[in-house]
Amino acid sequence: MDLLLSKRIYQMAKNIVFVTGGTGLVGSHLLLNLLRSGDSVRALKRESSNLEVVRRVFSFYGSEDLFGEIQWVDGDITDVISLEDGIGEAQYVYHIAALVSFDPRDKQKLYKFNIEGTANVVNACLERGVKKLCYVSSTAAVGKSSKNEVVLESNKWDEEEVTSNYAISKHYAENEVWRGVAEGLSAVIVNPSVIIGPGDWSRSSGTLFQTIGKGLKFYTGGANAFVDVRDVADVMERLMKSDIESDRFLLIGENLSYKQLFDKIAGTMKVKPPSVLVQGFWIDIFWRLEKIRSFITRKAPVVTSESAQSAVNKVSYSAEKIISEMSYTFRNMDDAVSNAGEYYMGLQK
Repeated sequence: MDLLLSKRIYQMAKNIVFVTGGTGLVGSHLLLNLLRSGDSVRALKRESSNLEVVRRVFSFYGSEDLFGEIQWVDGDITDVISLEDGIGEAQYVYHIAALVSFDPRDKQKLYKFNIEGTANVVNACLERGVKKLCYVSSTAAVGKSSKNEVVLESNKWDEEEVTSNYAISKHYAENEVWRGVAEGLSAVIVNPSVIIGPGDWSRSSGTLFQTIGKGLKFYTGGANAFVDVRDVADVMERLMKSDIESDRFLLIGENLSYKQLFDKIAGTMKVKPPSVLVQGFWIDIFWRLEKIRSFITRKAPVVTSESAQSAVNKVSYSAEKIISEMSYTFRNMDDAVSNAGEYYMGLQK
């Protein structure tokens, strides 16, 4: 058989996949998974995006050779034309791109990027006849438990109990996906908790490793759920290659107090763990002072009323649904923190 014809047949046999948010924590790990699986991968990025973090993540896992196989597409999820052109003939779409902010001043930006942007992705998938969409939402978009019980996918959403515009934006972004399902789109939604893993330590959970690595003294009394980024990428890929559709799944590795997580990070970063508990009263004072400083300097506040509330809340989530559905075993946080810590320690050398 002619070599060029053989190559063409091979390429046609590959799944063609389109990914938004490929330069982020989840996106970089998902790209690596997909390329290792032999998929043909296209990833949306802004023209100004720095791809070096993605390259470092690939190198950390011994797969820098695969980085060159990513087909980068310049565009934005708020730009319909770039989305449709980027998706092209892709059969599968992973929508990860999102704006994360707990600054009340970013309300309209959150709504535009997370809600309108997701609507654009859904519409482009319908227009292009995509076989399946996977949307990365958040535990923030799941209803809370009024009796401090473990939160499940079935919890009722009550907007009056929601404390952040980010949570609201992700909830209504999910509604755009369900709207797409009603119009004939096959889709699944994942709701990961706080994601731990190698990435940009000036963003996402990477800031925890950077801050604690410098010798953080303080911690709050809150608790949350955490998950290894490798598990998030693994489950997303498995869901997309399964018959499961029109469903959502919480992705949870462990429920821990912030003190427990910070101690683990301090251990892997080889520094003293935080030892001073900051009570809610002092947090309230701090975010109010930050609001004043931000108003005067026009710089983003370090702590806002929304992030302060999150720091003291105690909430637990269950991943029993996905565990039962796919017989999946999540990594524990010792493994997750050790993996991420090894990567971030390497950045200090």
